[in-house]
Amino acid sequence: MLSAVPELGWGQNLIRLAVAGALGGLIGLEREMRDREAGFRTHILVCVGSALFTIVSAYGFRDFLTSGDQVVRADPTRIAAQIVTGIGFLGAGAIIRQGLSVRGLTTAATLWVAAAIGMATGAGYYPGAVIGTAITLIALWPLRILAHQIIEAVRPEEHRVLVELDPGTSVSELLSALEREQVRVESIELEDEPDRRVVTLTLDQSTEGLVSFVSDLDFVKAVQWRR
Repeated sequence: MLSAVPELGWGQNLIRLAVAGALGGLIGLEREMRDREAGFRTHILVCVGSALFTIVSAYGFRDFLTSGDQVVRADPTRIAAQIVTGIGFLGAGAIIRQGLSVRGLTTAATLWVAAAIGMATGAGYYPGAVIGTAITLIALWPLRILAHQIIEAVRPEEHRVLVELDPGTSVSELLSALEREQVRVESIELEDEPDRRVVTLTLDQSTEGLVSFVSDLDFVKAVQWRR
């Protein structure tokens, strides 16, 4: 009966944690090279931590499970399952809103994937961990470049400006300022939030120096040019 409860020796522990660190480091290195919020060391720690949690969940309580006259039955995934929930808090910390932009979504996703790779490695499922790492690296690098090229080729050329205003600021003030600069606006989209008002302007053509001009207006909090 005691032999029915698996155990993991020093060698297997070393291999699984080392592989988890290496695979997590590969993803983290890509993030580090792009100067993202969570980089090389963070991804290693997430991957190794997830692997260790999985190992502890499956093998760490062998002495307790085999104590007494009978083997105590338990779910080997009871601790590892909480990683999926817990990693969400770490990923949320990597997401940052800077004015009109939101950064960190991809980095949060890579932390989530690193946790999954660590769990697979900790469980000894090396093919899934290696393939998952390879697909993640392809998605972060070659596919990003390819997707950008396809979108630029398919999407019609537009000249859009995103302007963040103080809450309650009238859009007419912005339009009047643009009219004085002889800027033609084709369409306007307005989005109100509790702490800001975002106006999306579609222009008929690119206007040199427009972003600098709009950002200097007193009632404008931020400006972003999108083509």
